[in-house]
Amino acid sequence: MAPAPMRIHQDIATELIFLLKNSLEKNECPDCQVSFENDWKVSNATTLRPDIVLVCNDEGTAYLTKAPKIIIEILSPSTAKKDETVKFDIYEEEKVQYYILVYPKDLKAKVYTLKKDTYTKVGDFSNEKLAFDDIDCEIELDFEKVFRRFR
Repeated sequence: MAPAPMRIHQDIATELIFLLKNSLEKNECPDCQVSFENDWKVSNATTLRPDIVLVCNDEGTAYLTKAPKIIIEILSPSTAKKDETVKFDIYEEEKVQYYILVYPKDLKAKVYTLKKDTYTKVGDFSNEKLAFDDIDCEIELDFEKVFRRFR
């Protein structure tokens, strides 16, 4: 059995899910859902399990069947290299609109968006708000709230 993620990992994930779900409800986005650790069958040979996804209009019940709009990976020492390289490249190739890498130790997130089929860094966030207004539903993440209790 694989060890459970560290508590800070779980606490940050919980806060991100809470904020995303609240934003979806506030903006009345019934076609989009936030999920935690669901398998995404990218191909017959590749199945990934992102920490958090925001997906819209996905009819899959056993696993995700289409590229999420947003993927969030919360890095740990054991997953950082894979999240920053292998998964980065796959998510870019599969046209995930936003890829967010969260660094619990540094209390920051690096946000990338897809521009002309290539990820471009939006910036580093630790106290700022970020609006996602170019996906199927307008949502916002407040990174100050994500990291507040760890400061």
